[in-house]
Amino acid sequence: MNQKIYQLLAFDQVRRELAQETQTELGQKRALKLEAMTDAQAIVKALDEVEDVQRLDEEAMAFPIGQLANIRPYLQRLAMEADLNGKELATIAKVLRAATEVADFYKKVAETDIEIPALAVYEEELADVSKLSKRLVESIADDGTVYDAASPKLHGLRQAIKSEEAQIRVKLNQLIKSDKAKQLSDQLITIRNNRFVLPVKQEYRYAFGGVVHDQSSSGQTLYIEPQSVLDANNKLSSLRSEEKEEIRQILADLSQTLMPYRDAIEHNAYILAYLDFVQAKYRYAKRIQAKRPQLASKQNMHLNSARHPFIPIDQVVANDIYFTDDYDMIVITGPNTGGKTITLKTAGLLQLMGQAGLYITAEEGSEIAVFNAIYADIGDEQSLEQSLSTFSGHMKNIIDILEQADSQNLVLIDELGSGTDPKEGAALAKAILNRLAFLQATVLTSTHYPELKAYAFDHPAAINASMVFDEESLQPAYELLIGIPGGSNALDISQRLGLDSNIVQEARSELAHDEKNLNDMLLEMESKRQAYEEQLANLNQEIQESEQLRQEIADVYNKLRADKERYLERARKEANAIVSDTKDQAKKLIGDIREWQRANPNGQAVKEHQMIAKQKEIDNLSQEERQLKDNKVLKKAKRQKQKDHKLGPGDEVKIAPYDQRGTLVEKRDGGWLVQMGALKVEVPKKNVTLIQAKNNHQENSGKRAGIKAKKAKSVKTELDLRGQRYEEAMTQLDQFIDSALLANHGQVTIIHGHGTGALRKGVHKYLRQHSQVESFEFAPYNMGGNGATIVKFKG
Repeated sequence: MNQKIYQLLAFDQVRRELAQETQTELGQKRALKLEAMTDAQAIVKALDEVEDVQRLDEEAMAFPIGQLANIRPYLQRLAMEADLNGKELATIAKVLRAATEVADFYKKVAETDIEIPALAVYEEELADVSKLSKRLVESIADDGTVYDAASPKLHGLRQAIKSEEAQIRVKLNQLIKSDKAKQLSDQLITIRNNRFVLPVKQEYRYAFGGVVHDQSSSGQTLYIEPQSVLDANNKLSSLRSEEKEEIRQILADLSQTLMPYRDAIEHNAYILAYLDFVQAKYRYAKRIQAKRPQLASKQNMHLNSARHPFIPIDQVVANDIYFTDDYDMIVITGPNTGGKTITLKTAGLLQLMGQAGLYITAEEGSEIAVFNAIYADIGDEQSLEQSLSTFSGHMKNIIDILEQADSQNLVLIDELGSGTDPKEGAALAKAILNRLAFLQATVLTSTHYPELKAYAFDHPAAINASMVFDEESLQPAYELLIGIPGGSNALDISQRLGLDSNIVQEARSELAHDEKNLNDMLLEMESKRQAYEEQLANLNQEIQESEQLRQEIADVYNKLRADKERYLERARKEANAIVSDTKDQAKKLIGDIREWQRANPNGQAVKEHQMIAKQKEIDNLSQEERQLKDNKVLKKAKRQKQKDHKLGPGDEVKIAPYDQRGTLVEKRDGGWLVQMGALKVEVPKKNVTLIQAKNNHQENSGKRAGIKAKKAKSVKTELDLRGQRYEEAMTQLDQFIDSALLANHGQVTIIHGHGTGALRKGVHKYLRQHSQVESFEFAPYNMGGNGATIVKFKG
């Protein structure tokens, strides 16, 4: 990516604002050097990392990095076997402590349902420096001072220093309170040259003996170390020297301890700076209300409601800027100050931001292309030093662009061909656009030339666009309309501003007839073309919807057939199990009878042939008979057949053996037409079980039953949690389940969507722990698939 484009499109300002969101010195440097990438996988990885930070932020979590300075110079000194001072070691200690805290943070995230796959890889790269961190933190304060606990010797020395200082103060205080107090300029103890002294009046300089260490600016006060504390001050000075030497030795030992871990510490600092940089990208995106872009499969940039990030959101006009397979060149026309230039800059800057792994100020669903380079000729390129005119300056830029542009480039040209004779400028502009079209570059350009409107209309790879101008208010609307050419409106604006109508009319008459009608012709032709394209789009949409509906019907039909076989097989197994159990019970009963016969020889005996007949009758029970007698599914079907005459349109029913809910639409021969989600299916009447009638009035059920029916009617059987935060969704789910149980619902549907999966996991975790939930499973394909969960309660 050429460096000039960063300044021309104000990407440098984006870097500076991003750097303000960082916390570490290395993160700030990384932000200031941010560049657009040309590798699609690298761009996706960078955007994935920002999305991971977004997931953490949604749960009020963030990497605990804090303010960190650049420790690389200190590590380089360690490599030279130099000892670090207290402040340098304290700076390294902050990095070690932050690395330990980030490692603990990763473990904390692992205990939640939050998934951060793009950033998870950095957990393994963090070296374990917890022991080093602990030793440094216990020895060095944040300001670089050495703690007493750094060594036993230092602790003892400081205790001795405190004791000696206390004794000196006692002796000096005795002098201050004695009759010599009047010989002092002030009754206080002060320090000069690291020794305790008293402020003595000049005329009493010999009254205390000792040593003079300083005097006031007037010479009237002398700062004297009295003779009585000379020895104590000497001892204190000696203790302080020992303390200083011990501190030097402690710092040297700590420096030696860190030397073998230089590379690990530097790598940890790099990872912390990178995580800080990624968090800064999300904080910046949050501040400017940016969204994640997707990567287009081709060079088809598509920005939805794009706005320039440096224009206040309450003042900017958002526009859709997009390229399709039908065109890769947009020619924008319109009046001056109408927003053409800012539209070009917005498209280029958002493309740069997206390729740099940043969120962009456009709505969700926006797509960026992956361009190897972005070239632009925007603004006044006049150079007094090089004696270049405005036209010459622009032309020099365009020459450079034409020499380098290819099919992987985005080219932005403002006021193409301006600054020279209009006829020549228009001809030159068309030739330049032809060359860019030949190179297959993606082009966004603005112009005033009507000839270029016709060019865009005729060229198969180009399309007209315009900036809307409100002729009533004489103000630009800054709205981009792709597909509609615009005009300069110079004559209309001049007339509305009060220019003499005769002058305006004379100007109109000067326009050649073909030029005067060119705009009208283009507008009419463009209108017809758009009408045809709209009709074609509608037809394609209908065909697509029909094909999708056909596929859905086929999928549901296949699923119903599979479900049918599955349920029939289950019914057979249940029936066989019941028959087998019955046989065992019958055998046991016959055995009991025989045992009874043997135990009662004088009683009336059961005849043997009768017992054999009963045994044969039990063994010959058919599978279908047992299914009809004992299988719950077939029992419901039989009962429903008996009650079928009570069903009516609008009743909510269960479709057996497919275990789906539906609504009766109309009676058909041998069955019902049932609405199941978006599909209508004809179902045999034996497979329809009433769940709730359309007009469900309970009679003679008492006041309690009436209240319960009313409650059940008011509680829905479906809950939509999409778009909600995790905690809010879990609270609402808990309330909904309680209401559904009170309403005596047997089954409900929870819509959690696909998303990151965190909400789905939370819902399933809650359902597994609820005592009244019998089972739950994903909804069928036609009812949302794995974006929804159907919950069944215990009976």
